[in-house]
Amino acid sequence: MDGVDYKILKILQKNARETASNIGKQIHLSVSAVIERIRKMEETGLIREYTIIVDEKRTGNTMTALMEVSLEHPRHFETFSEAIQEMDSIVSCYYQTGDFDLLLKLVCSSSDELEEIHRQLMSLEGVSDTRTHVVLKCVKNSYSAIPNPAFLHSAQEQEKPKSHKRHEEAEE
Repeated sequence: MDGVDYKILKILQKNARETASNIGKQIHLSVSAVIERIRKMEETGLIREYTIIVDEKRTGNTMTALMEVSLEHPRHFETFSEAIQEMDSIVSCYYQTGDFDLLLKLVCSSSDELEEIHRQLMSLEGVSDTRTHVVLKCVKNSYSAIPNPAFLHSAQEQEKPKSHKRHEEAEE
């Protein structure tokens, strides 16, 4: 990924339906070059999918919560993971280190619905504990972080082997 791909991705991140023509105008590239770069990013898997972001409040989901979940033993991870795939209110799940094994993001319509989700989760085999945090306000919600290629380049430069000047000086 180079600086041009980065610019294309940042534009698509804001609006995945942006036309190649408008992207080309913004970054001073021909339409065919923009289309070709997008195609390559799709083929390599850099762009995995295109999706929509809905206004959760307009769908009736006025409550967001983060729930930490502890499992009795790691052997329960697979069955837990399978079970939550069918729960539409759970929009993301992260397996993590720390006091709790998993972090779930939930969206629902009320505290009653949140309580029902909690009951369902606690009834799953292997779930030993939960801790729930109700979100008061979303301050930032980016779905992907696109690393700036300038930063990637400097990080790669730092990883290159150092010069052997000390070794050469020691031989003299």
